[in-house]
Amino acid sequence: MTFGEALENLKQGKKISREGWNGKNQYLGIASNISFIDLNGKEINSTHETMGNKAIVFYGTSGIQVGWLASQSDLLSEDWKVIE
Repeated sequence: MTFGEALENLKQGKKISREGWNGKNQYLGIASNISFIDLNGKEINSTHETMGNKAIVFYGTSGIQVGWLASQSDLLSEDWKVIE
């Protein structure tokens, strides 16, 4: 599966992963209702004009990374899969 196909599945709420990733049980998902505490201690509910309040999240062996970015290898690989 290409990255484009995987991304469409991700947008539909499915978890996706790559065969080429080294760690077991690593995958991407979409998080919503994202908020954070700013430097003044105020809770901010982040919203973007075109994508709303969502971010791609990487669930890895060391924890969760909000705001995952694809590498060139990720973009060009065709070993993407939907996982249960």
